[in-house]
Amino acid sequence: MSGAMVASDSNGVIALRADHLEQAHGLSEVLKWPYRLEDWQFALELGRGFAVEVDGKLLGTALWWPYGEDFATIGMIIVSPDAQRRGIGGRLMAALLADAAGRRITLISTKDGEPLYAKLGFARCGFITQHQAVLDKVPAIDTSVPVRAATTADRAAIDAVDAAAAGMDRRLLLDALLAVADAVVIERAGVISGYGCVRRWGRGVVIGPVVAATADDAKAIVAVLASAYEGVFVRVDVTDASGLAPWLVEIGLPQVDRAPIMALGAPPISEPGAMLVALSNQSLG
Repeated sequence: MSGAMVASDSNGVIALRADHLEQAHGLSEVLKWPYRLEDWQFALELGRGFAVEVDGKLLGTALWWPYGEDFATIGMIIVSPDAQRRGIGGRLMAALLADAAGRRITLISTKDGEPLYAKLGFARCGFITQHQAVLDKVPAIDTSVPVRAATTADRAAIDAVDAAAAGMDRRLLLDALLAVADAVVIERAGVISGYGCVRRWGRGVVIGPVVAATADDAKAIVAVLASAYEGVFVRVDVTDASGLAPWLVEIGLPQVDRAPIMALGAPPISEPGAMLVALSNQSLG
């Protein structure tokens, strides 16, 4: 789905293209965001992007990702520091919202971005906490929780528990993630009730998404996924609602940020017994 259908508009907004991504990566590096070029490529291939470019120089980006027919997430909204206060962020958001019209949209806001999003009608609906560090010691694994490696035969069950927890259809995201991630599931009496992924991303690896029925199940998934990464930079972004933040600090992943989840329209709702614990990353959800 890479690239938006709009070639350009009257405000100078164009489709973000694959040949823009090296410059886009440079913009994120200036902000000290941890994306690799490969992370930009992954994101654009999954979604639709917009850009503002002047004389061959990329000044801003904004991307969105469709989930089913009714939902979307947005992110990677960046304006070059030397192009601030020229309305570029507003123009990119206008193009993005027009392209995603009719969908209920969620995002993770930066402190600087929140006033703009609020002005556009987004409202806070929760918080995420960002945890990361070089993992000095892997956490103890609760062997009473039946965590095992995922197989291709588990895919329909993973899709089902993800939809129940996320409240939207994320099968395209899972297609991409499961092609590059190591994944585990929780299975009891032949029923899969949770799953988690770990993959190369940013400065090391990211653990997420994690979906589970209980906080103890979620901890077991994270512990198993982290077990191969002693001495490696590990990141996990968890919802406040999951209650996992204190435990992550205990196992050596300190909280480095807390950011609001914002929604335009009613946010997606988890079904009883299904909890979206950790995000795949803050942009993709």
